[in-house]
Amino acid sequence: MYFFVLGVLALSHTMSPFMCRVFPANVPNKQYQLLFTQGSGEGKEEIVNYEFDTKDLICLGISSVVGVWYVLKKHWIANNLFGLAFALNGVELLHLNNVSTGCILLGGLFVYDVFWVFGTNVMVTVAKSFEAPIKLVFPQDLLEKGLDASNFAMLGLGDIVIPGIFIALLLRFDVSLKKNTRTYFYTSFLAYIFGLGLTIFVMHTFKHAQPALLYLVPACIGFPVLLALFKGELTEMFRYEESSPEEASSKEEITESDKDK
Repeated sequence: MYFFVLGVLALSHTMSPFMCRVFPANVPNKQYQLLFTQGSGEGKEEIVNYEFDTKDLICLGISSVVGVWYVLKKHWIANNLFGLAFALNGVELLHLNNVSTGCILLGGLFVYDVFWVFGTNVMVTVAKSFEAPIKLVFPQDLLEKGLDASNFAMLGLGDIVIPGIFIALLLRFDVSLKKNTRTYFYTSFLAYIFGLGLTIFVMHTFKHAQPALLYLVPACIGFPVLLALFKGELTEMFRYEESSPEEASSKEEITESDKDK
């Protein structure tokens, strides 16, 4: 039930931008508000105050159907829909403020992943036995059995989210350069694809589970750093630091107060 509720909400949030594009203009988009309060009179306190519209209800309905499908059948497509929704929401919510922190995070998890896959059987055992949308599964017998495939290769959501938040940081670094290019983003994105392809190749060659971060981390860090070194922007890359939303808003308030003075 925990993953059902979270999966429905995550998938609904992920579908929302797409629904805004395809929602018919001639259908009325009504606004709704869900409000829970505690107490009465002047002591009344808001517990929940959530505003939504018709498009959100449609997304929630579609996501609920996928959720019921997953609970009843545990089908790999439903699993992957929930897994992708979790990963996209994770990349959106988690935030790195500078490249140095990202390199330390990726480096630490590189060691962690290698140890728990090669040093013990814990990671592989949990991934195979734990029935939850915490991984993406890719049917290896799809051509033989179609949608009823049963032999799967797996990719943990951490192998998507952790490099993903680093790639998102490089996209924001691209924007900060104000050159109207996305060089570092595209480089790191292609590096991720290369690292993932190398992981699959090694896994099929040696017939053994592989820690994806063993290949993803060097690719996602190495290619952008080499590019920055080639362009002479390495120092600028590592000096780049992004304020959190709270810090940014406080700075705006200070600036406005200075203007008033």
